[in-house]
Amino acid sequence: MAEERMISWVESANSERTDFPLENLPFGIFSPSGGGTPRIGIAIGDEVLDLRGADEIALLDTLPEEVRAACSDDSLNRLMSLGRSAATVLRRRVTGLLLAEDRSAEHHLRPLLTPMRHVRMHLPAVIRDYTDFYASLHHAENVGKLFRPDNPLLPNYKHLPVGYHGRASSIVVDGAEVRRPWGQRQLVPGTVPVFEPSRSLDYELELGFFIAEGNRLGEPVPVNAADAMIFGLCLLNDWSARDIQAWEYQPLGPFLGKNFATSISPWVVTMDALAPFRTGTSVRGGDDPTLLPYLRVDTSTAGLDIVLEVSISTAKMRQQGSAPSLLARTNSLHLYWSLIQMIAHHTSNGCNLRPADLLATGTISGPTSDSLGSMLELTRRGADPIRLASGEMRSFLEDGDEIILRGYCERFGAVRIGFGECRGVILPAHHP
Repeated sequence: MAEERMISWVESANSERTDFPLENLPFGIFSPSGGGTPRIGIAIGDEVLDLRGADEIALLDTLPEEVRAACSDDSLNRLMSLGRSAATVLRRRVTGLLLAEDRSAEHHLRPLLTPMRHVRMHLPAVIRDYTDFYASLHHAENVGKLFRPDNPLLPNYKHLPVGYHGRASSIVVDGAEVRRPWGQRQLVPGTVPVFEPSRSLDYELELGFFIAEGNRLGEPVPVNAADAMIFGLCLLNDWSARDIQAWEYQPLGPFLGKNFATSISPWVVTMDALAPFRTGTSVRGGDDPTLLPYLRVDTSTAGLDIVLEVSISTAKMRQQGSAPSLLARTNSLHLYWSLIQMIAHHTSNGCNLRPADLLATGTISGPTSDSLGSMLELTRRGADPIRLASGEMRSFLEDGDEIILRGYCERFGAVRIGFGECRGVILPAHHP
């Protein structure tokens, strides 16, 4: 049975193709493009609702005092720290204010709506820690075959979620330019490396998820309690310099080939909004090893059905007015490890996660050639360049290329919701 769509007096929210209907209402930080202080907003259709303004005219008076106070901040940190329940009651109140069947608040809220084209988006939170996982089996196998044809999957992969600690200070929001990094590259095995701009710059199509209430140092989070720690999700592009990465990663893993930039989308889609798109996980096979008890989950609800797309717009395409070229379409269903397993493993040694910490899935790839989440896989490490609709060839990314990530949820019986976009343009390297 199809879910009956909620109708808003914000007309753009009622479009069947909008990312932001009443059923979504994601949180973000915005400021008017002409100036003004950053503040918390909610996306509704093609508008942004100012929550601080709504509280100042007493439209949020029914909410707990701590939730109202958080709405006046310039980041989502305090709201996240109040836990999932705070987002739930806040979204419920805003839903009522925006419903077409009760237009009593419309006159007061109209001045608090700003078209998205007239706002500047900021990072949703002050991110103090960032961890990136390697949770897509197809991606791990594809990359493994490129570097270790006879042993593509390392023996630990199906026993634990592999991850590394990234750099929080270089996380940027949608639209921020990305500077091509310099680094050491070894051109020929056994020779002295050179120091020059990366020639193998790549994107990674991922999902990020923000922590709500954290855990105390020394106290692991049981897997059945991990779901309550997730505030919401965003799109994430973990830019990667493959040539720098290949030379430096042994024996301690990613470093300068990864930490120069990570882009995220500005809107945080809550777990409440994603509830209709929870689903089972099917990637783990019957011949896979039995998981240790702390990682065992209810596979019927541990997955999320989120369609993810990555496109490229070259400088030539933009000059000609051509549409971006779709590079791949995949789905979060291809994750081998679920979000709650990542949290359970991350905290299993007593590591403390804090509100607004950002975790990411790692590149999400599917089983087919049109569902690969990185250029590394699409071109087989650059050996098989791809031809774009413009006629241009790409082995890896070139200066002027813009990468666009999109994500949405679409299932029979549920109202479509989306994540918006996560864009980034490659700028030439600066000489250090």
